[in-house]
Amino acid sequence: MSRTPVLAVIGGGPRGTGVVERIAANAAELYGDRPLDIHLVDPYPPGGGRIWRADQSPLLWMNSMAEDVTMYTDDTVQLDGPVRPGPALHTWAARVRDGRTVIDAVPEVLEEIRRLGDQDFPSRRLQSAYLRWVYDQARAALPPGITVHEHKGLAHRVSGPRDGRQHVWIEGTAEPVVADLVVLTVGHLDAEPDDEQTALSAFAARHGLVHLPPDFTADTDLTALPAGEPVIVRGLGLAFIDLMVLLTEGRGGRHENGVYVPSGQEPVLYVGSRRGVPYHSKIGYTWQGERPPLPRHFGPEQLTEALNRPGPADFRRDLWPLIARELGHAHYHRLFTAHPERTAVGLADFEEKYAVADPGSPELAALVASAVPDPADRLDLDALDRPLDGVRHASYDTLQDTLRDYITADLARRHDPRHSPDLAVFLGLLSAYAQLTRLGGDTGSHWHGFFSYLASGPPGQRLRELLALSRAGIVRFLGAETTVETDEEQGVFRARSATVPGACTEARALVEARLPDPSLRRTRSTLLSGLYADGAAGTESGLLAVDPADSRILDRDGRPHPRRFALGPYTTARSSGAFTRPRTGGPAFRQNDATARTALAFLRDLSCRDLRTA
Repeated sequence: MSRTPVLAVIGGGPRGTGVVERIAANAAELYGDRPLDIHLVDPYPPGGGRIWRADQSPLLWMNSMAEDVTMYTDDTVQLDGPVRPGPALHTWAARVRDGRTVIDAVPEVLEEIRRLGDQDFPSRRLQSAYLRWVYDQARAALPPGITVHEHKGLAHRVSGPRDGRQHVWIEGTAEPVVADLVVLTVGHLDAEPDDEQTALSAFAARHGLVHLPPDFTADTDLTALPAGEPVIVRGLGLAFIDLMVLLTEGRGGRHENGVYVPSGQEPVLYVGSRRGVPYHSKIGYTWQGERPPLPRHFGPEQLTEALNRPGPADFRRDLWPLIARELGHAHYHRLFTAHPERTAVGLADFEEKYAVADPGSPELAALVASAVPDPADRLDLDALDRPLDGVRHASYDTLQDTLRDYITADLARRHDPRHSPDLAVFLGLLSAYAQLTRLGGDTGSHWHGFFSYLASGPPGQRLRELLALSRAGIVRFLGAETTVETDEEQGVFRARSATVPGACTEARALVEARLPDPSLRRTRSTLLSGLYADGAAGTESGLLAVDPADSRILDRDGRPHPRRFALGPYTTARSSGAFTRPRTGGPAFRQNDATARTALAFLRDLSCRDLRTA
């Protein structure tokens, strides 16, 4: 008697939910009415997983507007499986409000849904409710023969031969889940500290100081940071925004009409980073009119040509110039079509010359200068990336006004549709990311960091709150190229920056406000480190190598593992990390679909054979 095939999905967050949804969408075509057992393994409830779990502070927000978040495919997604439309977050919330959709949520979340506007930034616990509903819908859409078994536990090891069944070992259980295929969708992971962080922690232990290494801010114990004391913070991205909120409003302070009223329980945050400025504000208006035709200069043809050059591809040399050209195309196409009064030549003439000018060349600069009279309307990616390069201040006091002016100007620009080329560049970034996910290689840290800084910043309200905290003296800016040193004699941390030469800040507490790097070499996940030890390939920066076609895990000889897949930020198929905006092509959807289809075809063929010997 034959047995039922088994698929194990390790990780029940948004990626795991997306795989289940694609299994449901593709089953009728590829699997028919055959039986299948899906074992979903996660220590946290399915839907939200760890990062989007419901039991988080209501002060923690998403960094996307409700209308910019969807878990469903549409006709802009390039995929082989069927499109199965569903509600974006704001539409789902409207359905909950009018009673068409009923959910099980605490009263506070239901009240937030009642007040939620399309362009509001929801709390993470509200997003958790949406993700749980999506998961329940995906599970309900599975054919009658497909059954989901949920395991509340941490999968810590996968074993098994390449040509045989896989064993998924779960902490606290004596027997493994035996599966024919395994899909890893474990999301963001903890990491062991690198040499610098290890040394800083040892220094802090010797001197009774506080050192908080890179971590997920929502999971970090911040009680060790005393009220009124200086704290050096490295990082001005989204992890810092969470830290800022939890150490101010989270300790009883409040914002009133642009002024911060302290509780007296706040530490004083001395914050710096490589750039020295916070991530750009989320754009506060919606797209109107014609979209730039994308991709134009960085599509499949250009990507293939770049990768077919002799020798290994180098991101900065081979791909970044194409991406820069694409972003410029998006920017200037929008400027010429939506704001022609600010241009001096016709669009067709400009685009013809732009297409053949080398990025960064004097010829391109001359072309742009002649066609776009106002420098504020020109795209300067280097200036965007490093706004404090060459800026020097005699003291930290004078730097504070400069940074507040910078943030104020950024807020004004990102909420003014007269600067809609900025939104076109955002669309260009999404298009470029979609192409890079097809690459399957390691693009390095620069691209991902640049994308996050420019396109994945905080809500404007959070930067207005940062301004208020700066004026209140709760936040002090350190500047760019911030470094931290230790003083064994005095027993303190010292921070310095290139922006204020010669000055330093002392503190007895240091916080690294950033996520751990997704690296196989330092991951605390025994699941991933075990795969690496078992022969899975890792890239130079430590990502798990997967086949870009269907996300099968590659071994060190480049062979795809026939029974193991991986999706997520720790793989070479990593996507931007943000949720997909409706009608933007969502490369994560394409990846989920390809994995689900490959898995279903494998399991279908397996079920046609005698499974007793599989």
